[in-house]
Amino acid sequence: MADPARARKVADRVKVVTAEQLEHRVKDERLGFVTITDVRVTGDLQHATIFYTAFGSDDERAATAAALESAKGKIRTAVGQALGIRLTPSLEFIPDALPEGAAHLEDVLAVTRERDAELARVREGKTYAGDADPYRKPVGEDDGELGDLGGLGDEPDDEPDDEPGDEPGDEPDDEPGNEPDDEPDDEPGDEPRVRDDAAPRT
Repeated sequence: MADPARARKVADRVKVVTAEQLEHRVKDERLGFVTITDVRVTGDLQHATIFYTAFGSDDERAATAAALESAKGKIRTAVGQALGIRLTPSLEFIPDALPEGAAHLEDVLAVTRERDAELARVREGKTYAGDADPYRKPVGEDDGELGDLGGLGDEPDDEPDDEPGDEPGDEPDDEPGNEPDDEPDDEPGDEPRVRDDAAPRT
């Protein structure tokens, strides 16, 4: 079995030789305007499928198919001489359906264009029942900005938390070693102090 690259080269050569034979060598009045669109060759190079398009009506295309079938032997001989390989591939002509598909697409596009034009004529002079854009937008969206969102994501300022280990709502403890400021006790043996100007009791 030949590699794909060689099969592709053989197919291209068959396409060129067939087109030349149809244009210059085949003299058949039934043959219409024919275009060779593609050629496929099997992996063993034993068979070549030739796709073609023919211009004209159904009867004219049928006559072209008959002319190609009649000229198949002559075209195969020319292909064998051009290829120079041991076995000349057999030929098969198949009408290509691509033009019919393309024509159908053109018809569909034409109908679509007519409908679009009709809708455009109906919309002329018409206005929206409400706003042209009924959807709400954030403030500043038209200018490419989101606007002031009111400090989104900011937490309110709370009082600072107490230090770790402090109970909430408790007053701070006194410093270690500091006692409350009480009046000092009298030293033992001290006499109580008496004012000099105090009058003696009688």
